[in-house]
Amino acid sequence: MRITQGTFSFLPDLTDDQIRAQIEYCLGQGWAISLEYTDDPHPRNTYWEMFGMPMFDLRDAAGVMTEVQAARGTFPDHYIKLNAFDSTRGFETIRLSFIVNRPLHEPGFALGREEAAGRTIRYTIRPYATDRPEGGRYS
Repeated sequence: MRITQGTFSFLPDLTDDQIRAQIEYCLGQGWAISLEYTDDPHPRNTYWEMFGMPMFDLRDAAGVMTEVQAARGTFPDHYIKLNAFDSTRGFETIRLSFIVNRPLHEPGFALGREEAAGRTIRYTIRPYATDRPEGGRYS
């Protein structure tokens, strides 16, 4: 199962050249870049761990790509996403977010079904990745 979160997630993985082109577009718009990672990609897990500091003053795509490579080297079996923030209105607004690294094996999700009072049926989604302890989910 392929996780589909963020822009471009329904497409094949972007190459480094394609990622660099997106970064150049973001920097051209004056947006700040940040990187985040997780080993629990549940759709409601919106708060991933930040990798490094946000790159507010960086204007060179090569510098961002260096950080992307460093994140991949540090967390090769995690999901890593790049976020582009726009602060022109006085607060940070995400304008673009996409995955730049995936684990080799994506275990997917289990759908739990529970019957409640009357004819109510409740569904829950649980990632198979959480069956293993944090830090060892994709190894």
